[in-house]
Amino acid sequence: MEKRTAEAVRFRLRRRKARRLAFPARLCYTGRTAGEDASRPAGENRGSDVMHNELTEQDLEMMRKELDHRRLELMPELIEEVKRTRAFGDLSENFEYKAAKQAQNRNRSRIRYLERMIKNARVIEDTAAADEVGLFDQVELYFEDDGETDTIQVVTSVRCDPLQGRISRDAPLGRALLGKKQGDHVRVSTEEGDAYTVVIRSITKGQDDGTGSIL
Repeated sequence: MEKRTAEAVRFRLRRRKARRLAFPARLCYTGRTAGEDASRPAGENRGSDVMHNELTEQDLEMMRKELDHRRLELMPELIEEVKRTRAFGDLSENFEYKAAKQAQNRNRSRIRYLERMIKNARVIEDTAAADEVGLFDQVELYFEDDGETDTIQVVTSVRCDPLQGRISRDAPLGRALLGKKQGDHVRVSTEEGDAYTVVIRSITKGQDDGTGSIL
């Protein structure tokens, strides 16, 4: 009985932790809004009109490199693949051709998304003081509600990856932490109406080294 109770408690704590870290994922910018088709390329849904265009120079450099790769290398390869599979015959039952066309369309959509993001970007810099939480800093947090400690990094929306501890500056946790100092008790309010408190145990100043991929 005690074993089952202990397991139940651990399960609840894991679920709360997963919810806490996964919630900001919905605010990682992908060009989608809730309920939209996740199978479509980022930037091609209705939500793409509301872009999180505050990006670092590193974000833009990574986008430009991907854009060049997709235009100059991947696009010619996909065009040739479409031609090759088209020669297989009856297009109504030519699954290789359909797959090649889908890959080509995804690449074109991604190119349009990157072009818009680069065009509309507003370059930002980290202005936090040496003792404050800023962009790309590693922050050790103590979560009072479950007694656990996690280390996260506050990043721009296009580099968000909660499973790797990279939390968007536009997410509730990211917004609440920016500008705070070691020892601060920070109250985080979520859009679901929940709230929790974190204590900043330590701040390790970081820099934008290009870690993570562009959403």
